[in-house]
Amino acid sequence: MENRWVVSQQGDKQIIKHLMDALSIDANLANLLAQRQISTYEEAKDFFRPDLNDLHDPFLMKDMDKAVERIKTAISKQEKVLVYGDYDVDGTTAVALVYAYLKKYFKKRIEFYIPDRYNEGYGISFKGIDHAVHEGINLVIALDCGIKAVEKIDYANKFKVDFIICDHHRPGDKLPDAVAVLDSKRPDCNYPFKELSGCGVGFKLITALAQDLKDDVNELYAFLDLVAISIAADIVPIIGENRILAHYGLKLLNSAPRPGIESVLRYSNVNKRDIVDDKKGLFLNRELTISDLVFLIGPRINAAGRIESASDSVRLMLADKMSHADNLAKAINELNTERRNLDNQITEEALAMIEQTPGLKQAKSTVLFNENWHKGVIGIVASRLTDTFYRPTIILTRSSGLITGSARSVKNFDVYDAIDHCSGLLEHFGGHKYAAGLSLKPENLDAFRSMFESYVINTIEDQMLVPEIEIDMDLNFSDLNPKFMRILKQFAPFGPGNMSPVFRTNNVIDAGRSRVVGKNHLKLDLVQTTTRSQAFSGIAFQQGHHFDAIKSGKPFSICYHLEENEWQGKVNLQLNVKDIKEEED
Repeated sequence: MENRWVVSQQGDKQIIKHLMDALSIDANLANLLAQRQISTYEEAKDFFRPDLNDLHDPFLMKDMDKAVERIKTAISKQEKVLVYGDYDVDGTTAVALVYAYLKKYFKKRIEFYIPDRYNEGYGISFKGIDHAVHEGINLVIALDCGIKAVEKIDYANKFKVDFIICDHHRPGDKLPDAVAVLDSKRPDCNYPFKELSGCGVGFKLITALAQDLKDDVNELYAFLDLVAISIAADIVPIIGENRILAHYGLKLLNSAPRPGIESVLRYSNVNKRDIVDDKKGLFLNRELTISDLVFLIGPRINAAGRIESASDSVRLMLADKMSHADNLAKAINELNTERRNLDNQITEEALAMIEQTPGLKQAKSTVLFNENWHKGVIGIVASRLTDTFYRPTIILTRSSGLITGSARSVKNFDVYDAIDHCSGLLEHFGGHKYAAGLSLKPENLDAFRSMFESYVINTIEDQMLVPEIEIDMDLNFSDLNPKFMRILKQFAPFGPGNMSPVFRTNNVIDAGRSRVVGKNHLKLDLVQTTTRSQAFSGIAFQQGHHFDAIKSGKPFSICYHLEENEWQGKVNLQLNVKDIKEEED
């Protein structure tokens, strides 16, 4: 599928000139800042030098005072407390964080609970509440879930089990009748930042409690590695508070990873990245980035909950001995291998279903159901199919008498709103703009599929169904130098809201040594015909089909990320080429 290249609007010229003078940087870097709504020296300073002192007062969050008072009451009365969280990365990191902090106050009167993906489903469950009642637990702190659990909280209230809900998903029309509902997305919450992860909300809770109890708040920063992992894995915007939290969390992960994370890194071989040439075994040593948390650490933490019990993921993050952590990481890595095999198999079955079903290839959405598909990997399969066909996708299977599934979307299309439009046919649903979960009765499947497709047809724009590469700006190869790269690196951490810049360079030709390597990758050697710049090396994954056009000698355009490649102690700039387009005559 051919990509659409869209060049971003350039920044205000006066702002660019001001930033150039104030920061002693070139126009290209100043433009990148202006595009990120940075217009003054102070804003640039905050961007380049994230400061923990700039985090918002947690008590600005609606109900935070109630949550802190209820926990203090539990401490004084020596009540039993349950830390309850969702089974994904955001939920398990949140549980590990809150449990680890509260344990010093509750000793053996605290435990954690992760619902079973298959027997209980997403969020707060009746079974979980029954467990709390049976164990004599008075207070449950629910993390990364609960904002729509109105009936469940009413059920808990009958047994005098209090709930504090810490969530970041969109609320429904009615809030649960809990002791406290912490969610900056609730309409009556004036907390300045609306994009915290579930673990981020948990961090704000323990920060507020620590302030009230006169604990040393600096000690809480030891948990920022967990917050950073949650931010990356849950794909929340890396702006505002999330940028600060992610920045310091990454520092911690790179300098002193906790035993559980160190064990995960060992099994993922993160310190050696094969850069393409399979035969020669070229490797690049580097620091962890947000991408590593998304693609290497996150899936392994998730694997336990996808295949067996996510409780092992919490135990992994709580482990204080390397031997214990290593045993857990080994088992989880094996589950991750099983997860990969399952999602590859189901993806192939889903692709075959689309090929064999009349009308599916021409549809504006993909809604597939197979009662035998593994519930733990359907979200991954939905993502893979979205990447393949680039349209809103829902993958469904059967679980506990219901049809349940995961939805993924394309850029600028709100799949949560699309599902909400069909809510009359659903038992449950929740999520975000680009990812959601849902369940429905089997007899409603056909009607749901038809209504969902109809909504997509009537609301999606044709251009949304073509993959888009957003290009920050045009650059000449002569603009690329070590100083430019040194400052560009300080734009990290990259992620939604602050993506790694994509540049376009036109009038590029092969310098003579470009070749196909590995599995359909291009190892590039490029010069620009219109400038007297040096040749630059590049890598273009899965783009071997462009090789003949490149070797023809005709000029072409590339869009790319700029990276550093270290080899034998020497660091060079490298182009990570996202796409190639032949230039028209």
